[in-house]
Amino acid sequence: MPKPVTIYTTQACPHCVRAKELLKRRGIAFTEVDVTDDSKKRQEEEERWGWMTVPIVVIGDKCIGGADELHELDRTGKLKDYL
Repeated sequence: MPKPVTIYTTQACPHCVRAKELLKRRGIAFTEVDVTDDSKKRQEEEERWGWMTVPIVVIGDKCIGGADELHELDRTGKLKDYL
């Protein structure tokens, strides 16, 4: 069974759009948490996952990073190992 994918985003973030587009292209279901208007939630998630920018991409219980890290895992064929 695939691990759940969660992506923390803001509305004006082009990297968030890139990350979501990759997940959609690969047919990977994900839950989006928009923290645009919730600075407290954004700060909590940054502290929780140790990642200071959006998007924050979480697969299962592991933060894999942001859009660049997600694209690199996809490019190298390692993304499926995380799912």
